[in-house]
Amino acid sequence: MGGVAEATDVNGFDDGGRGAVTPGESSRPAGVRGKLHDWDVVLGAGAIYTPKFEGSKDYKVVPVPLISASFFNDYVHIGPTGLLVDLYKVDNIKVSAKGGIEFGRDEDDSDHLEGLGDIDTGAVVGGVISYQLGPVELSAGIDKIIGGSDGLTGTFGAEYSRFAGKFIFSTGASVTWADKNYMKSYFGVTPLQSARSGLGVYDAGAGFKRVDLTASVTYLASENWFIRGQAELGILTGDARKSPIVQKEIQPSVMMFVGYKF
Repeated sequence: MGGVAEATDVNGFDDGGRGAVTPGESSRPAGVRGKLHDWDVVLGAGAIYTPKFEGSKDYKVVPVPLISASFFNDYVHIGPTGLLVDLYKVDNIKVSAKGGIEFGRDEDDSDHLEGLGDIDTGAVVGGVISYQLGPVELSAGIDKIIGGSDGLTGTFGAEYSRFAGKFIFSTGASVTWADKNYMKSYFGVTPLQSARSGLGVYDAGAGFKRVDLTASVTYLASENWFIRGQAELGILTGDARKSPIVQKEIQPSVMMFVGYKF
């Protein structure tokens, strides 16, 4: 997800009324800050209140750094989820390649996970296609995890964004499908894991694992400073919901951060 209103840039924030400025114009600051201007950089920090693991009934607070930059004529983007490279852009259609990291799961994250073992960190490569229809963005993406769960996931979603004075309001919905490797890693329980953890043996198959509903509000406090709050409601479905690892199928989270756009 990540669609924005037509009046916003790739990071979801407007240009503060500066208007288009070509590289090399005297209005650009010199030095490092000038380079950051050319890159369209956002820096910030915040925190997210989220389940300890997917399916957990307990929660944790995690500090979240925000680093986002776009460069090479707005074709290359670096953000919290990794690297995105636009391969094809015409009219309202965009096709991109992406890369990132899946951090896996540690059995020490919760007493409920003891005996299940760790899921290692893996690299993620994939692609996404999006279509902008006014304030609505439709998207479909696929991710291949190399290492870790060695799984494959696909996400289909829509997001609506709108400006209202100094505020940007966004709402969205998405559904995530996962292959058997992913489902077996995160929601399956082998006989050995069952003996160690006390959970019942469970064979999780491929299918739609989760539906997510999101809402966010961004306040443009000044030309450069902004505050963003976001709430997400995840609902586990299919074999994921039935897994003995899952303690609660409803998975809410909230996030708040403050940032500065160069």
